[in-house]
Amino acid sequence: MSESPSATPTTSPTATPTPTKTAPPEKLKIGSKGPAVLALQQRLTDLGYWNGKADGKFGGTTQQAVLAIQKAAGIGRDGTVGPKTQKALDAGVRPTAKSKAGSGYLVEINLKKQLLMFVKDGQVVATLNTSTGSNEHYVYQGQTYLADTPTGHFKVSRQIDGVRHGPLGDLFRPKYFNGGIAVHGSPSIPGYPASHGCARVSNAAINWIWATDKLPLKTKVWVYSS
Repeated sequence: MSESPSATPTTSPTATPTPTKTAPPEKLKIGSKGPAVLALQQRLTDLGYWNGKADGKFGGTTQQAVLAIQKAAGIGRDGTVGPKTQKALDAGVRPTAKSKAGSGYLVEINLKKQLLMFVKDGQVVATLNTSTGSNEHYVYQGQTYLADTPTGHFKVSRQIDGVRHGPLGDLFRPKYFNGGIAVHGSPSIPGYPASHGCARVSNAAINWIWATDKLPLKTKVWVYSS
């Protein structure tokens, strides 16, 4: 008596799992809050981009520091932290000084990158976003002038601990290094050259400069375009 052939078992094809789409991380920007912002602020501080006290709140001071690292990295300057800016943060991008070891303490203003750097013996110790001369012409009292920030080696020669109501606008706590050209506070520090010739920094930054004596009289100031 022969046995009946056993039925060949059938197997169902294994279903391919549907990949889970991970939403890209949300950009950090003005108004963002929380641990991610706190980590950002601490990283900026570690890299020398001044942004005040880390408090987990993305405000104007943090935005200025983000603009500074974006300028140093040569990427888009929008003051928000997206993938490219995060990559620069992760890579530890920092600007380099033009002065060399043995040059002592000075401030460097890089017109091309629009950065103001505090430098000691060729090493950048702190970096600020700045906005210098727009290189556009303007008219004052019937005369046409070029809004440029001249290059060269200078020294801080005078300062005003208050508001200087200048003919072209207010200068907050200015430190003059080349005639009427100064590092001064302003409520508007965009990611591009926009001043009449001065090196603008945020009001919070100029307050920090005064409070920590970062730019005393006779400090060397080097201004260059490349």
